[in-house]
Amino acid sequence: MCPYFQWELLLLHNSIFWNVSLSKASFTISLHKEDNTTVTIKLGPSLSPSCRIRMKYVIMSELKIKPGDNVTFTFTCSTPEKYFIMEIKKNIDCVSGPCPYGDVHLYPPGLPRLNRTYIWDVQASTKAGLELKFSTPWLRQIEPGEMCPDSISYNINSSIDKATVNIGTFCRNGSVSRIKLLGGVVMSLHLPWHSPLITSGFNIANRASIKRLCIIESILKGESSITLMSPNYPLGFPEDELMTWQFVIPPSLRASVFFHNYSLSNCERKEERVEYYIPGSPSNPEVFKLSDSQPANIAGSFNMSLQGCDQDAQNPGVLRLLFQVVIQHPQVDENVTHLVDLSKEKNMTVKIHLEGWPSQSPFMSEPICLICKDPRTCDRVVTLTSGAVYRISFLCKDLSRLRITAEKGIGCMDIRWCQRKIYSLSVPKVITRLPIRLHMFIWKLLATDLINVEITSPSLKLQQHVQGQRCNTSYSYSIVSATPETELNVGVFCPGGSIEKIQMRNNITISLKTFGKGSINESVPQDLKMSFVPHIKDECTFTVSPNPKSKVYLETPNWLHGLPPYVSISWFIIVPNKQTARLGFSKDRMGIACETGRAFVNIKEEALGAEEIVRREDELLPQPRIMHHNFWVNVSNCKPVDKTQLVLQFWVTLADKQIDLGIILAVVAGAGVLTAIGLTVYCVKKKKKKTQNPMVGVYNANVNTQMPGKKGFFRKGRQNNESHVYAVIDDAVVYGHLLKESNGSVAPEVDVYRPFDGPFLPPSPPPFSFRKDSKRSSNIEEERPPLTDTGQDTYTFAHQKPGQSEDSGDANKKGKGDTSVPLLENKEMGGLVE
Repeated sequence: MCPYFQWELLLLHNSIFWNVSLSKASFTISLHKEDNTTVTIKLGPSLSPSCRIRMKYVIMSELKIKPGDNVTFTFTCSTPEKYFIMEIKKNIDCVSGPCPYGDVHLYPPGLPRLNRTYIWDVQASTKAGLELKFSTPWLRQIEPGEMCPDSISYNINSSIDKATVNIGTFCRNGSVSRIKLLGGVVMSLHLPWHSPLITSGFNIANRASIKRLCIIESILKGESSITLMSPNYPLGFPEDELMTWQFVIPPSLRASVFFHNYSLSNCERKEERVEYYIPGSPSNPEVFKLSDSQPANIAGSFNMSLQGCDQDAQNPGVLRLLFQVVIQHPQVDENVTHLVDLSKEKNMTVKIHLEGWPSQSPFMSEPICLICKDPRTCDRVVTLTSGAVYRISFLCKDLSRLRITAEKGIGCMDIRWCQRKIYSLSVPKVITRLPIRLHMFIWKLLATDLINVEITSPSLKLQQHVQGQRCNTSYSYSIVSATPETELNVGVFCPGGSIEKIQMRNNITISLKTFGKGSINESVPQDLKMSFVPHIKDECTFTVSPNPKSKVYLETPNWLHGLPPYVSISWFIIVPNKQTARLGFSKDRMGIACETGRAFVNIKEEALGAEEIVRREDELLPQPRIMHHNFWVNVSNCKPVDKTQLVLQFWVTLADKQIDLGIILAVVAGAGVLTAIGLTVYCVKKKKKKTQNPMVGVYNANVNTQMPGKKGFFRKGRQNNESHVYAVIDDAVVYGHLLKESNGSVAPEVDVYRPFDGPFLPPSPPPFSFRKDSKRSSNIEEERPPLTDTGQDTYTFAHQKPGQSEDSGDANKKGKGDTSVPLLENKEMGGLVE
């Protein structure tokens, strides 16, 4: 046998083997020449050539079948849909020959099940535009990159003088019923290999010239929402072009237009604009800028057109538009208006919006609530500004979905103009009377560095929202203090507590927020006042008058993140005269480690000679203790080591003072001593009556007048102690009021004792008394503002014993082995004092 013949038989044997084992079927594609259709089968992008096309004895990775060809082929694998894609392109000439109007078919039949794209390239004259009609369920436009749920998509391009404009990409199941185009069109249909679709879903009809780029018709039959885009989105609408959207809507429904994303080009001539033709409107067309609020509550069908301009050749810019049309039934409240008079308000804005705004997606499919400034100016978010009067109506079946967020600014640049003025931080009645829930009202209090803010609640007082003492009211206040260095979250407060006053530094933001089903109206009391005060030294100072019937919990600001470094906070606790206070901390230690400086807790009663209790961050906090007078609690932070935070909570309770038997006996003994002194004075008066300047004795005031509790109370005997020593002075000075004769002949000068009634100072952080530089400490004392009658304003004083200098105090501490370092270095001190 001839070797050549043997080789041919071997190839035939192998081809039969491949056809049987690797391919399940062979395919025959026959194209008529007059159909002007080309079929191309090729590997998908980025796929390895592990599968091939076999035609007779030839193995290939791409097959192109031209008009008039009749080709039979197989695949060398059983799953060619994983590797190959198919493109079927048909050229239609509607310029030189008759145009095949009517339904467009999927041709040729019997194609292999591959991912395929049908392309119809229709050439037409600009004087006789084309119209594409889509069969139900019509089309829905999608953004570039978005996928259709069934993976079936249409892409429509307009072809004018060899320039191509992408009209858009569409899925099935929408409202776009037809598209009219000027000139030719390139229509593409993308089908997945498993799609059962057997028709193209559209037909071609000839129309007269439309004198614009395109017209897109959208038919809406019920409540719905559609999204549409300008051609070439997002690359840019063609220069100086015009296009139109036609919306067919039943007269019983209302339409509203919302622009969600747009940009403008740089125009040299003309102006970019949107025009509306609304049947029944007295001023058709109605012209709007893209930045305007678009028409809403439109009854029935209408047209909307987008007009471009002549662009700057050097810097053309981009004109693009993405918008939404919402169709819904007329709302029950559309004829009811609400007067919102903001003419007397200053620096205030009011926003009415849907619940969840602005995080809520703008593309909602269900009917939405609209807020209208007038019958045709409606939106989901409406902003009202102070100095104007509005008449608001709501196109909404359920007003509970709407919320109000308002903001008001109050500023003070000169304390001389602001110090005596009291501002009421209450929600204006024009807002509380609206049938909408107030979500948040924000007051922004702005002041210079040397002006601080004082918040009071005279009748309701404030309660701090802390663990163990949660707010149960319908609203609360969140207070944040912002300095150039740090932001301090003072805390959350609600009415009905024990805090009378809060003083804070720098700019303050107070946010009233409702929660639950609570609302703010005229029946809900509001009693928050604000005033500007001179500079305070601490970052924040609280004045607390505890409720006698409950335990008051207080905690340091910035609870979640810890007190900022080098910040000092003070609380002034008021204790009624006939009661005592019990103070306790919720944990044993501060729970931080300091990188630089020291952290301190200071407690000081407002009484002469009262002991000041000081604890550092490495010491145990004081055990619960009884306080008999008003007292201060001061917390000062260091710079903590990473991952440690200074968060402290303490509590205060009040109780009636207990009458002690020892105190009663002491009082009785004191009364006996006073009686004895009175008798002595009487005798002295008789004896010295004739002497103009008699010399008398004064009892030593240093003796302990308490009744001795046991024998041997005095450590020295009567002979060697000083309890019996008298000083000889002029009795006309000391007992002058007893020596005065009835006729007034003797008129000695009388010294009258007056109790100290000035303000006590809060406890200062001990670091201020442990200075290495005594001159620096004296400077701090000089910077301290003078005492005034402003109440319990917080000022810092040095913590040292009378008569002890700072240097001696340092020396004594070092002598005792104290290795503590100051809270702040000298470099850091200047910033805190300022």
